[in-house]
Amino acid sequence: MKAITVTQLNNQIKSIVDSHFEIVYVEGEVSKVVYHNSGHLYFTLKDESSSISCAMWRSNLAKMKFKLREGEKVLVYGAVNVYTPRGEYKLIAQTITPSGIGALQKAYEQLKEELSKLGYFDEKNKKPLPKFPKRIAIITSRTAAALQDMLRIAKKRWLLAEFYLFNALVQGENAADDIALKIKLADEYVFEDGKGFDLIIVGRGGGSKEDLWAFNERVVADAIYQAKTPIISAVGHEIDYLISDFVADRRAATPSNAMEIALPDKNEILLTIDDMIENFRFKFLNILQKKEKNLIHLKELFVSHSPVKKLDMKLDEINVLKKNFYILMDGILRKKENDFTNIKKSIELASPLRKIEEYEKEIDLLKNQFTRKINEIIYFKEKELNSLKEAFKRMNPKNREKEGFAQLRIKDKKVSLNDIKIGDEFFVENATISILSKALKVMEN
Repeated sequence: MKAITVTQLNNQIKSIVDSHFEIVYVEGEVSKVVYHNSGHLYFTLKDESSSISCAMWRSNLAKMKFKLREGEKVLVYGAVNVYTPRGEYKLIAQTITPSGIGALQKAYEQLKEELSKLGYFDEKNKKPLPKFPKRIAIITSRTAAALQDMLRIAKKRWLLAEFYLFNALVQGENAADDIALKIKLADEYVFEDGKGFDLIIVGRGGGSKEDLWAFNERVVADAIYQAKTPIISAVGHEIDYLISDFVADRRAATPSNAMEIALPDKNEILLTIDDMIENFRFKFLNILQKKEKNLIHLKELFVSHSPVKKLDMKLDEINVLKKNFYILMDGILRKKENDFTNIKKSIELASPLRKIEEYEKEIDLLKNQFTRKINEIIYFKEKELNSLKEAFKRMNPKNREKEGFAQLRIKDKKVSLNDIKIGDEFFVENATISILSKALKVMEN
């Protein structure tokens, strides 16, 4: 047998394909859709066992009335073409028509409905996220760019958390089982202090529906639902919604967003602390000012009600009354002097000798009455003084005693002379002297 070149082989295959598959009508599920800048459409058509690369040129694409999306099941009418330089074949679509949803999308919706009925998505089953997590488990691939994005955001937001990576497959045939296993390991992990993780983040970066499908598997949903540790699902981009997003305690739009949800912002915390310090300082100063006012008020009350203050107030009142008395008396005397002067002037101007005499008599009478009144007052005051002196003399113990008389006392009891017996010790005393005595002999007079 004569050997042929690779090009010859590819040309022979192309000739066979072109002759046998000039027109084909194929049904399958769409994935990996790419609308190229050139205007052409590239996608993959697949079923449960196989897939084939497809393309639609710009001229035919312009005639389509809908936009192709991943997961859709479609009917493709076209021809199989072999690209000889690389030995690749591709289905060149001329028309594409919808044929219901694809198998993956259908499986997704069926599982979502089943888990919803079981309560996997109920808010009452969601665990609250810790406000200040100390230990966080990250379940993703160690080579994923999403891991570095998460750590970068964490470094900016909060430096007090510790992160532990559970390296896991995030796509492929065994990815779902591996992710479920790592969730269980992280949930059951116990540190030396007897505590576990405060939070678990499960996720990966963006990709096609097939790339993200592990997070739509039942085994992953069960692991998330059964975990006792709060879990954030952070898979793909914001537009991607996976079964893990609905089961988890919190969904993050992206892996970076998961860190924004999980960790507090240190700048916000610092601003909050500053506000708290300022509020504390304001309230403390306000309380201090109120207490100071109360203290001043109490001090004023104490001063105003103290005996010294009251005595000073009475002295002030006496001084005011005394001053007012002198002013009043001075005014009266001045008025009388003025009246007398006016009368004298009137008399001098009119020269009424009779009235002068009458006035002089009246003045003498007033003088006599005044003198008599003064003498009368002095007499009664002297009499009162003498009465007080007499009363004082009468009440003075010294003056009440008679010459030669004294009082007898045994201990604290007053006794008479008849009560004294031979040998008794007793006091003989008056108002100024007390003499301790002893009875040697008792004689009757």
